[in-house]
Amino acid sequence: MKGAIISISKEKSAYNKHLVFWAACTGLLLFGITLITLGAVVLELRAKFGLDGVAAGTLFSIMPIGILAGSLLFGPICDRYGYKLLLILASLGLCAGFEGIAYASHTAVLKGCIFVFGLSGGIINGTTNAVVADISTRGKGASLSLLGVSFGIGALGMPQLLGALRGYFEWHAIVAAIGWVAFTLGLLYALIRFPPAKQQGTRLFAQSGKMFSDITLLLIGFFLFCQSSFEAIINNWTTTYLTAGGHMEEHSALYALSLYVAGLTVMRLLTGSVFRTVSPQHMLLISLLLMPMGILLLQAGATFGWSALGLILLGAGLAGGFPIMLGFVGERYADRSGTAFSFVLVIALTGNMLVNYMMGLVVQHYGIQYLTTVAFAEWLVMLLLCSRIVRRLK
Repeated sequence: MKGAIISISKEKSAYNKHLVFWAACTGLLLFGITLITLGAVVLELRAKFGLDGVAAGTLFSIMPIGILAGSLLFGPICDRYGYKLLLILASLGLCAGFEGIAYASHTAVLKGCIFVFGLSGGIINGTTNAVVADISTRGKGASLSLLGVSFGIGALGMPQLLGALRGYFEWHAIVAAIGWVAFTLGLLYALIRFPPAKQQGTRLFAQSGKMFSDITLLLIGFFLFCQSSFEAIINNWTTTYLTAGGHMEEHSALYALSLYVAGLTVMRLLTGSVFRTVSPQHMLLISLLLMPMGILLLQAGATFGWSALGLILLGAGLAGGFPIMLGFVGERYADRSGTAFSFVLVIALTGNMLVNYMMGLVVQHYGIQYLTTVAFAEWLVMLLLCSRIVRRLK
C-alpha cells in the first residue's frame, strides 16, 4: 500500500509525494552503485593505467574527499534554492564520473572524474535523504529506512551486474551504460516537481551558526561519527579478518560480507514496513542489542556459518543508525533540514575516514585480530551517546 511507504497529509500539494519518494530512491540506488563501482573495477583500472598498489590507493582516497565536499555543500543550497536543480546537476555529475572511469585515457583525467563522481554522490546521498525527511509528515525514520533499502540494492547489485554481463560486454561499456542511466535520471528530475526552497536571503547562514551550540545535534553528529566509522571498518577490514591465518577462503569471506549488506538492507525494509509503528527509540534499542551479538559471533566464529550469522546481525544492528538519527534531525530542524543534514553528515564522514585510517595503523602495528576490539569500543561509545540523545529528546 502506498500509505505504508510515506505519510501523506490531506492537504493538496504542488508536488506528488509518492513520485518524489521514488525519485529519491532511484537516486540513492545510484549512490549505492557509485560507492561500489571503483572497487569493482579497480583491477581493470590498474591494468589499463599500469598502477601499482600505492597509486591505486590514491584513487580510493580521492572519492571520500569528493563525497565529503558534496555532503558539505548540498544542505545550504537545498534550503536556499530547493532540491530540483541540485539533483539534476548531481545526476549529470554522476554521468560524467561513470563515463570518465570508463573512457579516461590519462590518470589526471581519471582522478578528476573520480572526484566529480564522489562530489555528485555525496550531493545525491544528502539531498535524497533531506527531501524524504521533508515530505514525511510523520515516521521520518521509517521512511528514511525504506529509502535506505535502495542504497543496499545498488551496493549489492553492482558486483552482480558486472559479473553477469562481463561475458557479453567489456567492463567499460557496462560502466558507461550506467552513466547514461544517471543522465536519464537527471532528465526525469527535470520533469518532477520537488518541495520548494525553505529559506530566503542571508538569514539561513546566520541561523546555521547556531547549530554549533546545539548539544543534541552535536551528540547526533558524533553518534553518526561512530556509526559511519563502524560501517567503514566492517566493510574494509572484515575480509582480511576472516582470511587471516587461512581460516577462510577469500571468496567465502566476500560472500559473508555481502550477507552483512543483505542484513542491513532487510532490516531497513522491515523498519519501514512491518516495524513502522514501533517507536524510533525502541528500534534504536533493538539495533544496539543486535550489534554486540554480531561482534561476539564474528569474534568466536571459527566456521563460515557463525561468521556469516554474526555479520548478518551486525548489518541488522547498524541498519537503524542513519535513518533514525536523520529522522530526529529532520524533526528538530524542519525549516532548514538540508543544512542540518549537511552538518551531521560531514561529522559522520570525518569519522569514516579518520577511524578507518586509525584501524589501518592498528592492523599494521598490532594485527587484524583487534578488529572486534575496536568494534566493541565503538559500540560502547554509541550506546552512551544514544542514551544521552534519547534523554535530551524527551
